[in-house]
Amino acid sequence: MRSASHQARRSALILACFAAIITLLLAGTWLATRARVEANQNAARAALLAQALPAGLFDNDLTASRQPLPEAAAWLLNGHAAANVYRASKAGQPSGVVFEAAAPNGYGGRIELLVGIAADGKLQGVRVVNHKETPGLGDYIDLSVSSWARQFVGRDSDTQRSWQVRKDGGDLDYVSGATISARAVAATVGRVADYFRDHRSALLQGTP
Repeated sequence: MRSASHQARRSALILACFAAIITLLLAGTWLATRARVEANQNAARAALLAQALPAGLFDNDLTASRQPLPEAAAWLLNGHAAANVYRASKAGQPSGVVFEAAAPNGYGGRIELLVGIAADGKLQGVRVVNHKETPGLGDYIDLSVSSWARQFVGRDSDTQRSWQVRKDGGDLDYVSGATISARAVAATVGRVADYFRDHRSALLQGTP
């Protein structure tokens, strides 16, 4: 019995040593690669943000300018309790913002967007960053698939009052048979534009 008990303790000690060594190796690997992973994530985020605002419109690091939206605004624009806005500036002066937004009612569900607006209120870019729309049908909303989203560029948040597709009485184009996708994105862009119009000063000063 004593021998069996001794063997059990020995086995447990060996397993504990192995677990400790593996934990240390994993921790070391995480520490060694953390900076690179964060750099890659920031680079990917910066590339997406740059598709929502033209490079000539800002000279600051957009990824570093991220600020959380108030909870009520996050629910309104993103459908979640948390969402961010990125503040662009050039030569120290505010030049625009990029919103994280989402349409909850795409044909395939939630459509996540980045919406860029210049300080003068004109839309600069709408970029779909995540969606589950039907390939070859509703996915035309994605800039990597078609140029459909470019029709938002130049529209003025101060004067545009209808953010609807032509089928619903607006002036936004859509693809026949895939109206739901375009309708969902258009409505969300409209909510973002209206929010910017009503909170422009605070947003540009970095206090959304």
